[in-house]
This record gives sequence, structure tokens and C-alpha cells, in this order.
Amino acid sequence: MSLTLIGIIGIILLLIVLFFLGMPVGFAMGIVGFCGFWYVVSFKAAINMVGSDIWSTFSSYGLTVIPLFIFLGYLAFNSGIAERLYNTAYKWVGHWRGGLAIATIAADELFAAICGSNTATAATMGKVALPQMQRYNYDNMLSSGTVVTGGTLGTVMPPSVVLIVIGLQTEQSIIKLFLGGILPAVVLGILFVLTIFVLCRINPKYGPAGPKTSFREKIKSLTGVIEAVAIFVLVIGGLYVGIFTPTEAGAVGVFFALVVILVTHRITWKGLISSMVDTLKISCMVFFLVTGAIIFGRFLAVTRLPFMVAEFASGLPVSPYVILAFILVIYMIGGCFVDSLGFLVLTIPIFFPLGMALGFDPIWYSIILTMVTTMGAITPPVGVNIYVVKALAPDIPLSTIFKSVSFFLLACVICIGILIIFPQIVLIIPNMAY
Repeated sequence: MSLTLIGIIGIILLLIVLFFLGMPVGFAMGIVGFCGFWYVVSFKAAINMVGSDIWSTFSSYGLTVIPLFIFLGYLAFNSGIAERLYNTAYKWVGHWRGGLAIATIAADELFAAICGSNTATAATMGKVALPQMQRYNYDNMLSSGTVVTGGTLGTVMPPSVVLIVIGLQTEQSIIKLFLGGILPAVVLGILFVLTIFVLCRINPKYGPAGPKTSFREKIKSLTGVIEAVAIFVLVIGGLYVGIFTPTEAGAVGVFFALVVILVTHRITWKGLISSMVDTLKISCMVFFLVTGAIIFGRFLAVTRLPFMVAEFASGLPVSPYVILAFILVIYMIGGCFVDSLGFLVLTIPIFFPLGMALGFDPIWYSIILTMVTTMGAITPPVGVNIYVVKALAPDIPLSTIFKSVSFFLLACVICIGILIIFPQIVLIIPNMAY
């Protein structure tokens, strides 16, 4: 049996384990990767490989960046920063048609700049924005769709956990990936706002205008963004000018946030402990995903399947962008059935070498994969953000939320198209910094 065929059988077995046994992605990748490596090389080599990879993964200094940025996000989540961001945005644009929905996207954009989790962003803004939109008789389709899709900005805007995982898995600079994600997140947010604007123009009943506020109230409300902007400037600005490493930036951000919220008494002991517990849960999940992906990647490497795929695809008489489109379709379909982050770490060992063989810039390619991964969080039947919003608003039918997502998915596709046509949107800030 050829090594390539063994690799293909390993992938098929992995999908069977995932779909029919319901095993977590990280464990499934680790088990299939270990058994495959054992079959191709030897049992002793597989044991040594797992031991060395687990040790190198969990003892890595760079891996500490994950719990730090997750903790920063949960501190922001439990201290009311999101509510103050939303109130500021509401004061400025709430009197427009669809203004509350636009305010939600604006607050999402700012909150995502200090929270690397799409689920935390969706849950936080859902608690704040959904009651307000229901109060002003917003259509459930627009209100739920806005919260579900706005949360995806936390996947693209640094400090994104997805970008950290890609950086660790592909041995890229996390700083460059963070800087590359800033403008794409802004473009995606603008497209979400335009989607809301068009929907409310077509049918004003979707998002009735809210009450107007005075200019003085608008200016006064800007105090609500000071904390978020200060944390973002401190963390990302420090990375940009080279003062901090990513881990140091995460530690500084956590320390600054803790000082602010403890001095201002904006978090309870219960909220602080909850932040720690949630950070531990999410960090462990990500660690197991990364470890499983490394073990599975070692198995694929000895079968040479990724290199065979890369050589085959690069030799095809078609444009690299045709192959890129095929890859993106696979991610869109896979994200419908498997957890989006899990599917990403599962496929990186195959599709990242393929992208490099096609001549794509690694930072740009990573951001494109991150963008399509965000769509997995909002596509049925396993889009996690959909079920977060359903839990917050049980009176809204699941079918309504599914329908609402379709309009915003178009914005995601358009954003990916813009980044493909204009790659400098991704690369300009990293190139300026380096």
C-alpha cells in the first residue's frame, strides 16, 4: 500500500470518527495521527513522537499567548465594557434607520479589538443589543442576524485566537498576522453596516429609527470607548512598534484591564472567577486542538500527502485562483458540519503547503483562510454563534436566525473577493511595520 493511499485512508477514518462517534476534533486528530504514524513508521517512533510533540506544545513559551488574550476578552466580557461601547455607538447612530443594528456592529468592531473570541463577542453583544432592538420593534430577522454575524469580527480583528492558532501551526509571526487582520476586519464591518443599510432601505420596518440625541450627549458618550481604545492601542500599538512580543502584549493588556476594572469596581469577585474558569475551559480546548493537529500533521508529513497534493495542484494548467476558489468552497462546506476552528486546524497541514506551492503570500493566505473560517461560525447546522443567540433569545425561531444569516454571508463572500482583488489591504500594515 502506497504512503499516499495510507494518508487518504487516515483522513477518511478521521472524518468517520468525527461524524459518527462525535469525538472532539482534537482527540480524533491525535488518535488517527498516532495510529497512522505507528502503521507507517513504528510503535516506538509513534510513542516518541507523541511524547516529544506534547511536551514541546505545552512547554512552549509562545503558547501562553492564548490564555492571556482569552482572559483579556473575558475580563472585558464580565466588566461591562461591551455595554459602554454599545451605548456610545447607539448615541451616535441610533436615530438612523437600522441604527441600533449598525450600533451593534460598531460596538462589535471595538469589542473584537480586545476580545479574540467570536462566541464571547456574540454572547456579550447579544445580551446588550437584543433587548434594545426588541424594545424598538426591530424585526427579529435583522436583530438576530446582526448579533450572530457581528460576533465573527472577533475572529478576524486582533487579538484573534484563530490567528494565534494559525501562527503556531504554520510557524508564522503572530505579530504580522495580527497586523494583517486589522484592515480586513474593518472592511468586513463596513460591509455588514452596508447590508443593514440596504435591508432597511428595502423595508423600513426591519429597523425603525430610534430617538435622536443631542450633540452634547454624543460627545459625553465617548468616554465609553476610552478603555477599549486604550487597551487596543497599548497591545497592538506595542506590537507594531516592536515594544512587546505577543505574549508580553497579552500580559500587559490583562494587567491594564485588571487595574482599570478593579480600581473602578466594574467587576465582581464572581465575575473575576468566572473569567478565570471560562479562560481555562477555552484554553484547554484550543491546546488540545493544536496538539491533535500537530500529531495528525506529523502523520500526513510521513505519508507525503500534503506535498503530493501541492505538487499536483501547482502543476495543473489553471490559474492558482481557481484552485484557491476550490479550497474556499471546501472550507465553506466543511464549516457547515464541523466546528470551524477544528476544521481549520484539521486542514491546515494539507492546504497551507498547497497555498505556498501556488505562490501565495503566507500572511495574506492566512487571513483569507481566517475569513472563510468565520463563515463556519454562522452557517447552519453547526454555526456556534447561531446557537449562542438562540440561547439568549429563545422566543426567536431557529429558522428565522438561519434565514437572517444569508444576507450577511453575502457580505463575507464579497469581503473575501475584495481581499483577493486587492491583497494590499492585508499586507500594507505588516509591510509598514517590517
